[in-house]
Formats: sequence, structure tokens, C-alpha cells
Amino acid sequence: MPRFAFSLLATSVVSSFTTMPVFSHGLDFERIEVVGRQTRLNGEALSASAGLVGQQEIAAVPLLRVGEVLELVPGMVVTQHSGSGKANQYFLRGFNLDHGTDFAVSVNGMPVNMRTHGHGQGYTDINFVIPEFIKHIEYSKGAYSALDGDFSTAGSAQFYLANTAQNNLAKLEVGEDNYRRVVAGNTLEQGNHSIFFGGELHQYDGPWQDVNEDINKRNGVINYQQQTEQGGLMVTLMAYDNSWNAADQIPSRAVSQGLINRLGSLDPSLGGESERYSLSANFTHKDFHANVYGISSSLNLFSNFTYFLNDPENGDQFQQVDDRNIYGGDVGYHFSASPTDMDWVHQLGLQFRIDDIDEVGLHNSAQRQRLSTVRTDAVEQQSTALYYQGDLLLTSRLTLRLGARYDMMDVQVESDNPLNSGDADDDLFSVSGGISYIFSPRWEGYINAGQSFHSNDARGATITLDPQTGDAAQPVDLLVRGNTAEVGVRYFDSKSLNFSASLWWLELDSELLFVGDAGNTEAGRASKRYGAEIAAYYWFNDQLSADVELALTHSRFKGQAPGEGNHIDGALSDVLSTGLSWHFAPNWQLSARLRHFGPRALDSYKQQESDGLTVLNAKVAYEYQSWQFTLQALNLLDSEDHDIDYLYESQLANETNPVEDVHYHPIEPRTWRASVSYRF
Repeated sequence: MPRFAFSLLATSVVSSFTTMPVFSHGLDFERIEVVGRQTRLNGEALSASAGLVGQQEIAAVPLLRVGEVLELVPGMVVTQHSGSGKANQYFLRGFNLDHGTDFAVSVNGMPVNMRTHGHGQGYTDINFVIPEFIKHIEYSKGAYSALDGDFSTAGSAQFYLANTAQNNLAKLEVGEDNYRRVVAGNTLEQGNHSIFFGGELHQYDGPWQDVNEDINKRNGVINYQQQTEQGGLMVTLMAYDNSWNAADQIPSRAVSQGLINRLGSLDPSLGGESERYSLSANFTHKDFHANVYGISSSLNLFSNFTYFLNDPENGDQFQQVDDRNIYGGDVGYHFSASPTDMDWVHQLGLQFRIDDIDEVGLHNSAQRQRLSTVRTDAVEQQSTALYYQGDLLLTSRLTLRLGARYDMMDVQVESDNPLNSGDADDDLFSVSGGISYIFSPRWEGYINAGQSFHSNDARGATITLDPQTGDAAQPVDLLVRGNTAEVGVRYFDSKSLNFSASLWWLELDSELLFVGDAGNTEAGRASKRYGAEIAAYYWFNDQLSADVELALTHSRFKGQAPGEGNHIDGALSDVLSTGLSWHFAPNWQLSARLRHFGPRALDSYKQQESDGLTVLNAKVAYEYQSWQFTLQALNLLDSEDHDIDYLYESQLANETNPVEDVHYHPIEPRTWRASVSYRF
């Protein structure tokens, strides 16, 4: 959506404010109080690994970057390998999810994962979300809901934004390395309708030696609501604009040789620009619901991972371009139809999405100046899905859940090389099911199984010629099947303990992905994963609470391949997160959070491993009347661990041959941030 269109729509909504009434929070038109971890999910959740995070918990957690709100999903790890203006790197259930290949994210019903993206399949950038204005996050792991489709094999998270400011907010935050952030939100109410305005300005230079990160982020949201006796309407407008310079991953040998230090860069001209504008509407009437959206998104990104390997004269910097509009929606109907005396609730729905990609391209560049084109394409990608989900109450304690989903996808690729142009289509029928049993008012058990998928890049489905080498290339399947299963248990006592534990299993037919950094398709083998997870949240009293989340995973490729082992590169085997929240004096609160994830195999034989990462963040807050003052210490112990590690060949300017080396991005050194906020 162009900027002028966004402004026009915002003006239209504001001008109609005096004639429209309001409905309640999020996309749920019932008046439900969301208290996060202390919300009873027994009898409601699909599985033991599903959960809910509220704004109170989000506000209490020290955050280095907005993407880390997803670390409130137990077992999820969020890191970064480049500038903080681009999508984060995600890890969950033995997946190096890259930027989101097998974890689906939505905001107010709008999908965030990008298909056939210039930087990576499933690209999931949530920098456009303002943490203070998240009402709550619903998450689930595994593929046990028929409502979840593309990219949801490992799980999904749905963000619901605030539709009113419980207390209107003005906030100023400052910190080291010229960190500056301003957030403001206000609600106007008249009669039975309201409109919420929120905005964020964010600037940051970063701690890097050779790069001034120069983040310049602007976010805005307008959320209009009305409520009727039989349903409601919500219209959300969002705008996001960001530019940044990037300190990219660096080779270990450059640091050991003294060419740069751990905060240095070999190419200081990297970075990018990103924009996102959206309009969405959610409507319910009795048992009918509809959600429609339009999104305009663009990314212009400059990276350099191999330095002088391919072009000793100009260097290996490359430019990735993505410019698209997305249109889609979800229409559904709930009803009860019980052929026997047993209660049976049904949900039928239709989902559709169109990605109209004007340009998705890869170009060689130097100092952010384009030198040549590797490939550039225009893509039309459409998908339609029909789904059914039903809950059958077999007894007062036993519930059977059944789901079915049929997905169809077709793509049309128009490439600069006609040999790589073409059409492709694919379809999948998926089923899911689960049983939950209430042992007592506090204990519930679950057994779940389901199927899902991720789509591959459309260019990989029509490719015949490798744009880098000119060699023949083999097209890949457009849709890739994933199968999951889980058994688990949940205990809930809102006054003392929320506990869940699960054993899970997952298989993926192929880890096929289009590699945007190279412009071609690499075919991966089928894989299998299994593991155990525990999440426990304990309230000692009204002043003190603690939590522990532990995830252990075994991940391997299936079968053998010539010259390769069966370890999955970058797969995490263990993740531990623990936190403490303590109201240690009147109006004072201390929050601390420790996260640890263990070593990862960097090659398929596990001959080289990364080190683990451990980082401690802390936050202290003081409230006085309507004011709140906070101080955050991020990476309190000043760890020098790595956000991420890769093993591959690169070549420095002083080298005549490529060298296989570990390339890493360090976590940011200890940094202090302070804020003052006023609610009115």
C-alpha cells in the first residue's frame, strides 16, 4: 500500500469516528481478561505445548530487540546474524528456522512470513510491531490445528494488538551507543466505539567498531473498533519504515590475525531499507467471521558473506531486492451439530492469499552500487485452502478434536532468463487429530498428531538453469510435507503453578529451500526430530514468581548421502530459559532472565561445533503514581558469546585461495538503557 493510500485510509477512518461504535479486544469478540501465564487453558488448549503470553509478561521482560518477544514461546531462540533492521534468526524444536521457514507468525490475522522472498523463504520480520501495544500472543508448537497452513510445521504464533490503551502512554527510552526511543499511544472513545493511535520512533548507532548502525525506525498503528450486540468490527492500519547499516557475520581468522576485533567488520558499507504498510479488517456476526487484509512490503538489502571469493577485484557484496503487495483473507463459520447426545462444535473456513511480487532480485554490488544482475523475477503466487475443525465432547472429561485441510498453490514466474520462467502448481491434503482428558480440575493430558507443510520458493519450482554457473538445475516440489505428533500433560493452579510437559516427534519430507544468497536451489534430505519440553511458572506469592523452560532435541537427516553425515547444520540440541520477577518493595520490581542454548553442529559430520551461548538480562522498575522509571542491563555479565555461527568458505583481501572457516556474529556487549513512562 503506497504511503499516500495509507494516509487517505487513516483520514477516512478518523473522519468516520463520530458515527461508529466499539467492540472488545483483539480478534475475539468475547470479553475475556487475558492474564498471560495465569490464564486457565485446561479444557481450551489444543495441546500441552500451546500457550498464551500477556502484555504484563511482555512488559516485564528485558528486551534487546523486538524480535525477542518470541522467546516467550518456550524453547524458542531469537538471534541475529546481521544488522538489527532485518528479520531475526529463529531456532525451535531442532530447526534452524533461518528467518521463519517452519514457524508461522501472524499479526491481527495478517500473515508475516513471506513466500518467494528476496532474502529467504518464509522471511519473518516483526520489527513493525511495537511491544507496548501487543495485547497478547497465542502460540502453539507442532501442527495440530487445521487453521494453520504454510510454514507451521514446527509451530505458530498469533499476535493480537491492543485495540484500546488501558492507560494512555507516553514513553522515552535512552541508552548507550546513542540509543533513543519514543513511544506514545492514545485512545479516543465516544459512546460505544473507540479508536486507538500508537507510534514509535527509534534510533540506535550500535556498539560496532567500524559501522555506525544508524537505525532510523518509524512505526505507526491506528486501530478502530466497534461492537454490536451480535458481533463487531475492527479495522487496523499499520505503517513501518526503517533504514540501517549492518555489522555482518565475520570470519574467525580475521579476528585471530588482528585484521579486525570481534566488533569489527570487513565490509562497512552493508545495510538496508525496509517498508511495510497494511490495512486489515476483522468482522464477526453471530457465528460468522471474516478477515481481509492488504499489505505492501519492500526490502533493499546489501550483504557480503564471502568477501573476495567470487570477485577478487570488486568483492562479493550483493544486493537483494523484494517488492510486493499481498492480498488475502479468511472466512469461517462456527456451528453446533450433534447427531447423538454428545456435544459437537464445528468450524468450516476458507483462506486465500495472493502475493503479487513486482520484483524479487539478486544483484552483484560494491559500496551499495549495483554492478550486475544475477537474476531478477516477477512472480504471481496464489494459494487457497479449505479447512474443517471439530471438537467432540465424548464425556464431561474427554474431548476428541479432528481437523482436515486442503491447500492448493500455483505460481507464475517471469524471469529475466526465459529458461527459468514458467508455471507450477501443487496441492496437499492434511489431517490432524487430538484427544484431551481432564483428570481433575487441575490436571489435563493430551495426545496429538498432525500434518502441515512449508512452501518452497516459486523460483525453485520453475528453475531449469542455475543463474550463477549456467549449469542445468533440477526444479523442486512447491509444497513439502511435515508430520508431527506429541503427548503431554498440563497442571494449572492460578495461585501457585502453571506446568506443562511434552514428548514430541517431527518428520519433514525434505529441507528443500531456495537459497536467496546464491540465487539457486539446494535440495536437502528428509529429516526427523524428536524431543522433550518442560515449562513451569511458579508464583511463590503476589510479590515473587519464577519460571523455568527447558527443551531437549535430537535432530538428524534421514538416510545417508555420499560424502555427507547425518547431523543437521545449526540444529539446537538444548535450550534453557529461566526468569525471576520480584516486587521487593512498595512500587519496586526486579526482573531478571537467563537464557542458554547449547553447542550446534556446524557440519553434517559434527566435526566442528559452535560454542554455547549464555546471556543474562535484568530490569528494575519503580512506579510513582502514573509514572514508571526503569533501568535495564542487557548482557549484564558482558558475555562474549556468539549470536550465531556458520561454517563455510570465504576469501579475504590478502588471501589467494578460499579458506573454510567459522563465521560468527557476536552478541552485543553489556549495554544500559533507562526509560521514563507516563500513563494518563
